[in-house]
Amino acid sequence: MIETTPPKAATARPALGSAEDLAVRVRVLSVLVDDGSSTLSKVSGLIRRRGFHVRSISVGPSRHPGRSRMTLTIDAGHAETDQVRKQLERLVEVIEIEDVTGQLVHSRELVVAKVKSAEVAGLVEKGAKVLDTGPDGTTVEFAGEGKDVGDFIDDLFQHGVLDVARSGPVVLRRTA
Repeated sequence: MIETTPPKAATARPALGSAEDLAVRVRVLSVLVDDGSSTLSKVSGLIRRRGFHVRSISVGPSRHPGRSRMTLTIDAGHAETDQVRKQLERLVEVIEIEDVTGQLVHSRELVVAKVKSAEVAGLVEKGAKVLDTGPDGTTVEFAGEGKDVGDFIDDLFQHGVLDVARSGPVVLRRTA
């Protein structure tokens, strides 16, 4: 199932709100859209004009040529999400929308971070992959469920992180 609660708050990062608040507020939509130069702008603009916070947008190819799958994570309750969904359905580029919050899905996030070279061994033991090593640090990646990625980031802040980037979730409905 997709994880909708934030990772444990580390002392080096600001608190995001209570887990209960986010579990109720954060919704994940899977949207099939026609490829186009302005599709992403139209979708994100529509959500922002409605006053909702977009936590993440991930876009990638779908099995249909000329179409992409967007995974939107928005900070909105169930009623507000229905409103967003109805507005998105009006866009010509939108083919299909599914609210997958709380459903059985495969969900993955990615984090890429630069850390002090001395800290790499412990991160590799936790499943990180080394991408590059240089005099100013080592770049590692880690992919997994949202909670696992959050826990990994918490570890990074305790082990000399120099820079970090995290993707939003990419989800696909489970078939079994």
